[in-house]
Amino acid sequence: MTSLTTPLSDAPAPDLDARMVLPEPLTLQSGEVLSSVTVAYQTYGTLNADKSNVIVACHALTGDQYVCGVHPLTGKRGWWDDLVGPGKVIDTNRYFIVCANVLGGCMGSTGPKEINPATGRPWGLRFPVITIRDMVAAQVKLLDHLGIEKVLCVIGGSMGAMQALEWAHRYPNRVFAVAPIAGSYRHSAQNIAFHEVGRQAIMADPDWAHGNYLEENKVPKRGLAVARMAAHITYLSETALHRKFGRRLQDRASLTYGFDADFQVESYLRHQGYTFVDRFDANSYLYITRAMDYFDLASENSGVLSNAFKGSPVRFCLISFTSDWLFPTSESRAIVHALNAVAANVSFVEIESDKGHDAFLLDEPDFHQTLRGFIDGCADVYGVPRAIKTGAP
Repeated sequence: MTSLTTPLSDAPAPDLDARMVLPEPLTLQSGEVLSSVTVAYQTYGTLNADKSNVIVACHALTGDQYVCGVHPLTGKRGWWDDLVGPGKVIDTNRYFIVCANVLGGCMGSTGPKEINPATGRPWGLRFPVITIRDMVAAQVKLLDHLGIEKVLCVIGGSMGAMQALEWAHRYPNRVFAVAPIAGSYRHSAQNIAFHEVGRQAIMADPDWAHGNYLEENKVPKRGLAVARMAAHITYLSETALHRKFGRRLQDRASLTYGFDADFQVESYLRHQGYTFVDRFDANSYLYITRAMDYFDLASENSGVLSNAFKGSPVRFCLISFTSDWLFPTSESRAIVHALNAVAANVSFVEIESDKGHDAFLLDEPDFHQTLRGFIDGCADVYGVPRAIKTGAP
């Protein structure tokens, strides 16, 4: 483990082997059937006696089940360590958080990296294409396994927001509230285009080996790194990039008149790309980006988004960020308008931030206050006992 410069939550070290195998085959949205599906997951906090304190946290494209504390493989902080933990926004003294590695992922859940039981070889491109609906269906099966019939809230940012919306769409009687953050009800043409650039970069790498790189003991590092670099640009705002890097040179006093990383921003992106390949699987990147591309709640409901939530008992809180151009505020407003059209219980907050799409992962006090207020308010209505304060007064 590497040393950390930011304080961690008091969450216990996660269990690398927290996983379950679905007792029945999973029928996918495509019609394909997957048998012996494994769901890798983590839990934080303590499940109360009546199981009323459950929050499902849904991770984004490159996230995983390690929400807080120290990630057991990277040694870095969990992706929402700022928010989840004792006394934090999502207080593990009060709530029981469940987070599953998505179907198609590469942190233990069944995906292209894992072994196909029918062949004894890695799935590779023989793995069936999966969707956001399939990811959520696997999560529901996990909760069945844990004996949890209904959850207090489903929350998530970016792809996690898509999952939260899918929960409300497909399982409205199993969730009291959802908080989709920096997300949308469908992927825009621009977002699909960025994903396609990333996929083509991966598939153009000779070491991708037509998806069979694991069997050939290769890793398409260059293609996956470029895919990560292109995507990472979309997570930031122009203001954030300029503030952090501007046109400053990287470890040099003048231009080299070559193609090394003259500028700090170039060095930063290369670092993001090269470190990413150490923790993520290239084929998983293909499959998960495709799942996001296919997500479209309007098209699934005769082209009318409000039909997805007609008669819904779920409480909604939509949160967006002013500088997010990947999932701009207009996307959240479209969902809010659809919910208003069917008289759903919905609140909406646009957070002023210049940090871009990644703001949902960063220290944004207004965002944290909004999320805390929504979750704690829902918990009070739902009857979740308040956390018992410990320590000196």
